[in-house]
Amino acid sequence: MTGDTERRAGDGPGGRPSRPDRPGREADTDAATPRTSTPSGRLAALGRAEFTLLLRNKTALFSALFVPVATIAGSKVSLDRIDLGKSGLSMVEAALIGGLGTVLIMAVYSNLAAAYTARREDLVLKRLRTGEASDAEILTGTALPAATVTLVQCALLVAAGSLFLDVSAPRRPELLIAGLLIGTVLLAALAAATSAVTRTVESAQITIMPLFLISVLGSGLFVPLDVLPEKVGSVFELLPLSGVMTLIRAGWVGGIEAYDVLGAALTALAWTVLGVFAVRRWFRWEPRR
Repeated sequence: MTGDTERRAGDGPGGRPSRPDRPGREADTDAATPRTSTPSGRLAALGRAEFTLLLRNKTALFSALFVPVATIAGSKVSLDRIDLGKSGLSMVEAALIGGLGTVLIMAVYSNLAAAYTARREDLVLKRLRTGEASDAEILTGTALPAATVTLVQCALLVAAGSLFLDVSAPRRPELLIAGLLIGTVLLAALAAATSAVTRTVESAQITIMPLFLISVLGSGLFVPLDVLPEKVGSVFELLPLSGVMTLIRAGWVGGIEAYDVLGAALTALAWTVLGVFAVRRWFRWEPRR
């Protein structure tokens, strides 16, 4: 009797022996277990999708790749009329440093302001929020292609300037890299914040203009702050992109005090924090109707 009870306890339905250690049962159990993605996997998937869309958008690609190069060439006309003696920069150095700033504005800020607006109006952002990706992952994944294009293009500009334009290699590369990285994060955050007040992709070309103009005219992109009157330069040092441009210039040509580097870094980081706060507070996930 005891043996029969033990046999039945080991039997499966219909008197068949149950074998929990069978490979087939393990496969069934594994197949029934839901698989969760990782943050890095989600970011990679979002980045690949956004990069495909960027390649299809010829206007955005042209703005990111060719407008900064054309701006460098055109800036020589205005730099010929400026005495760069106080800044310690040659005309070519000033043009290349301004070109790096233009890459940041065009490839990151301009492109992402339009991209965030387009994804919102097409309900892409709303659908992505129903999945596993967090809000930060969605925004970061959307920005990854623009950030990658920006950093690669900046590296090419630095290499071209050092190899072909008789410009010295960066004297403080760590400051140059820090400026580019902080600038990328800062402008990505400001682009997301700008999209909150942008109704359509077409109107993004208007809403980005205030930051674009004050950065070009007052953040030292093509007119170094050192050549401006002291009081004017002190005010312009507080603009969003001024700290980033100071770090980039210090990284390329050196000749800047540690106190000025710290001030520039704190200014850039403060604007980055404000940009992130603005995104968390006012970013819109629903279409504007």
